[in-house]
Amino acid sequence: MTMADEEAASLLRKRVVSLEQISEEAQRTIDELRSRDELKTQFLSNISHDLRTPLAAIITHAEILRDGMLGELNTKQRDSIGGILSGGHQLLDMIDEILTYVRTASDQITLVRTHFSLPELVDQVRVLNHALAARKHLTIERLNGDDMPSIYADRDKVKHVLGNLIGNAIKFTNDGGRIWISFSRVGADGEMARVEVGDTGRGIARNHHELIFREFAQVDASPSRPHHGTGLGLAIARKLVELHAGTIWVESELGKGSRFFFTLPLYPAAD
Repeated sequence: MTMADEEAASLLRKRVVSLEQISEEAQRTIDELRSRDELKTQFLSNISHDLRTPLAAIITHAEILRDGMLGELNTKQRDSIGGILSGGHQLLDMIDEILTYVRTASDQITLVRTHFSLPELVDQVRVLNHALAARKHLTIERLNGDDMPSIYADRDKVKHVLGNLIGNAIKFTNDGGRIWISFSRVGADGEMARVEVGDTGRGIARNHHELIFREFAQVDASPSRPHHGTGLGLAIARKLVELHAGTIWVESELGKGSRFFFTLPLYPAAD
C-alpha cells in the first residue's frame, strides 16, 4: 500500500468514525424526543382524567339546581345555572377530545368494522348539529348518497370524523351560510367512498392547509381569538381516517369557503 493509499484509508476511517458519532448523537436525540413525547402524552392523560371527575360533579350539581330539586329558581338564577352548564359541557367536550387524542397518539385505538350506510350516518350527525346550526340560521344539506353502497368501517370513528368536520363548518361559517355533504366513489374500481363536507365560511389560506391537521395547531392562536378549542380535532380526524387506510385533505381559499374531503374503503381488505 502506498503512502497515498494509507492516507486515503486513514481519512476514510476518520470519516466513518465521525459519521458513527453523528448517528449516535442523532439516535440519542430521537430517543430523548420520544421520551418527552411519551411524558407529554401521559401528562395529558393524567390531567384530563383528574379534571374530568370534579367537572362532572359540578355539572351534575348544576343540573340538580336547574331542575329545581333543591327549590325553585328565579329567572336570573336559572340563566346563571344555564351559563355554568354551557361552560361545563364545553370544557367536558375539550377534555374528552384530549383523551381521544391520547388514545390515538399511544396507538390505543382499535377499529371495530361493520357494514353500515354512510348517508344515514351523515343524516344522524346533521340532526345532532341542527340546534347549533339553527342558532346561526345555517342550512346543512346532504346533496346525494341514496345510491351509495354500504361502507365497511368503524361506525363510531367515522361519526367522530363527520362530527368534527360539520362542527367546524358550523363554527367558522357566518350567519345565514350553507353547509353541504356529498359522496362519490373513487379508485380504479370505485372501491373507495369519498366524502365532501363543504361550507360557505371564511375559508383557509393555502399556507395553512397542512397546519390545521397538526396537533394543538391553531390558525389564530391569539388569546382574543373568537373560537376556542384544543387544536386537536383535525389531528384526531386525520389519525382515524388513516387507520382506515384513507386520506383526508382540504381545498380552500380565504373568503371562498372550505371543502374538506376524506376517503374510506367500501369493502373489506382482501386477505
